[in-house]
Amino acid sequence: MTGNTTDESSLIEGATLHGAQPVAVPGTLVWGRFTLQFMTVTLLFFIASVPAVVMFGMTSEGLIGSVAGSMAAALLLCWFWLSRDGHLAAAWNLRAPTSWGNTLALASLGTVLIIAWFQFGSWLVSQLGIDTPNVVAIMDFVTESPISFAMWIVFVAWFAAGFGEELLYRGFLMDRLQRLRGIGDKMWLVILIQAVLFSFPHLYQGLGGVIITGVVGAGLGYLRVRCGGNLWACILAHAAVDTIMMSLAYANSLGMLGTS
Repeated sequence: MTGNTTDESSLIEGATLHGAQPVAVPGTLVWGRFTLQFMTVTLLFFIASVPAVVMFGMTSEGLIGSVAGSMAAALLLCWFWLSRDGHLAAAWNLRAPTSWGNTLALASLGTVLIIAWFQFGSWLVSQLGIDTPNVVAIMDFVTESPISFAMWIVFVAWFAAGFGEELLYRGFLMDRLQRLRGIGDKMWLVILIQAVLFSFPHLYQGLGGVIITGVVGAGLGYLRVRCGGNLWACILAHAAVDTIMMSLAYANSLGMLGTS
C-alpha cells in the first residue's frame, strides 16, 4: 500500500456504508505520510504566527493577526494535503446536515456543557493544587475598545477558533488519525489523541488550562462522531462559547455585570 492513497475505493466504501457520505477508512494512510503532514502543518502554523507580532508587537492587532494568520496558513496546507490524498470531502464535512434543528440543538447543548465545564473544571483543578486557567491578559486585549472587541469576535472567536480549530483538529487531524493502522479502528483513541494535541497550544493558560481544554477537545471530538463526521455542530458550539466568554468579559469591562 502506498502512502498517497487517493481513495476512490475508500470513498466508494464510505458511501456504501454511510449513504453517500464519504468517511475515513482505517488503514488507508501510512505512518510516514501522516508524520510528514502533521509536522509540516504544525511547523507552518508556528512560522505564520510570527510576522504579525513582529510588525505590530504584542498588541491587540498583533495577536489577532498572529492567531488568524497562523490558522489561515495551516488550513491552506491542510487543504493541500487533503485534496492531494482525495480526502477533503470526508475530513472537512461541511455539507448541510440532515436536520438543522438537531444540529442546532446539539450545538446549543455542547455550548452549555462546555461553559459549565469551564466553571467546574476551574474549581476542580484548584482543588488539586493546579493553577486555574489564566486568560486575563488576553481578555484585556479583547476589552480594549469596541473595535478591538469586534475584531476578536470575528477573526478569533469565529474564524480562528470556531471554523479554524474545528477544521484543523476535528476535521484534518481526526480524519488523518482515523485512517492510520492500529489507531483508526479505535475511535476512543482517535478522540483522545486529538484532544491532547488540541490542548498543547493552550499552554499559555497554564497546566489548568491545558487540562480543561483537553477535556473540551474530547467532547468536541465525540460531537463530531455523534454527528456522523459533520462539523457544523462543533463549529457553532466552539464559536458560540468563545463569543459568549468574550462578550461577558467586555460587558464586565463596561460595568454592566456589576463586578470590577
